[in-house]
Amino acid sequence: MPQMGVSVAEGTLVEWKKQVGDWVEADEVICAISTDKIDTDVEAPASGRVQEIVVPVGETVEVGAVLARIATDARPGEPHMSESSSHEGTSEADAAVDAPGEAGELQGDTAEQHAEQPSAQEGAASRPGGRRYSPVVMRMAAEHDLDLSQIEGTGRGGRVRKQDVLAYLENGGGTKEEPPMHIESPYKPDAPSAPKKRAPRFEREPEPVSGATLSRMRQSIGRAMVESLQTAATCTTIVEADMTRVDAARRKLGVSFLPVVARATIETLREFPMLNATLEGEAYTRYTDAVHLGIAVALGDEGLIVPVIRDAQELSVEGLAKRIKDIATRARSGQLDPDEVRGGSFTITNPGGAGSIMATPVINQPQVAILDTEAVVKRPVVITDELGNDSIAIRQMTYLCMSWDHRALDGITAARFLRALADRLEAWPVD
Repeated sequence: MPQMGVSVAEGTLVEWKKQVGDWVEADEVICAISTDKIDTDVEAPASGRVQEIVVPVGETVEVGAVLARIATDARPGEPHMSESSSHEGTSEADAAVDAPGEAGELQGDTAEQHAEQPSAQEGAASRPGGRRYSPVVMRMAAEHDLDLSQIEGTGRGGRVRKQDVLAYLENGGGTKEEPPMHIESPYKPDAPSAPKKRAPRFEREPEPVSGATLSRMRQSIGRAMVESLQTAATCTTIVEADMTRVDAARRKLGVSFLPVVARATIETLREFPMLNATLEGEAYTRYTDAVHLGIAVALGDEGLIVPVIRDAQELSVEGLAKRIKDIATRARSGQLDPDEVRGGSFTITNPGGAGSIMATPVINQPQVAILDTEAVVKRPVVITDELGNDSIAIRQMTYLCMSWDHRALDGITAARFLRALADRLEAWPVD
């Protein structure tokens, strides 16, 4: 199976497209896997006849698990054993179909056509009244504080599917706001903070919960981050940038800071292709013609995912804004394709939307650098006019923080790249 992001470790089998005894061609879809992030079809690794289905519909399996076996020595149209026949005395070459791979927590919506079968109900939850829901539907209901009995289902027998919940939310249902993303505009207007209410002295402090464990997604993200730090010789370089002209330009365009920063980063990467690169072992690959830009998208408290905008150099600021919004929306609803979360050459993450002013991000392996954009805040700074006269002015400032791999780069290269990026942003055309 293709890699599906930094937090995919298990998946729920939601549908078998083929059954025991069916003929399947190589690369033909044989089953469907659902995750909290991506719903994807699994293609057969070889041509042959389905000999055995190992994982039933509704069961959640870890990465690397065998889902089915294919007899590759069979021939189309020839007599074959039925599902109930004995397997003894047959000659077969097993072809394993692996579960989706990489880091995180996967749960899926059970397939409609199997909703009435006992195996399809494994891994599904039930509510009073006999209605049953898949793990994804239950998770979405808890996240958005939904009463699933109020949602009309379009599945078999009126069963509520993930698509029904998404449609309900799009039409104004639910009470909770969407979780914040890393890609929101980092600019936060000044506003007085509400005074904190002091708890009475006689109230008891909440007791910590003991024995709790990290979710599978958090464990997987943790493993990926630790592996990155153990693999790369990670260093961080920080440069200050005046975003006043960018702010004026992005307001005219009606976009956030991120698309402008992304466009400026792409142009700067074309000048510094040594940062638009990957390093796997001793294999160092530079991308000199194309920038495959990863954008980190937060998935609430569950984790994050990094969709990739391929050939991002071909997009304008407006085009980047549309693509970023699209991939972020689909990431939150678990509608990304596997190819959209792999193959990146450089990543941007933006915790500045939550008010952060400085950070040291972890490199998204196997890339050699990651740019962290921080909050844009108004500060008094010294500016110099064309005659060399200094004055103090209120400007919109930010820090550009970049972690990079010292195996592939040196500090002088990282500093020059960030300075070139800052200069480009500070001179950004307003008209």
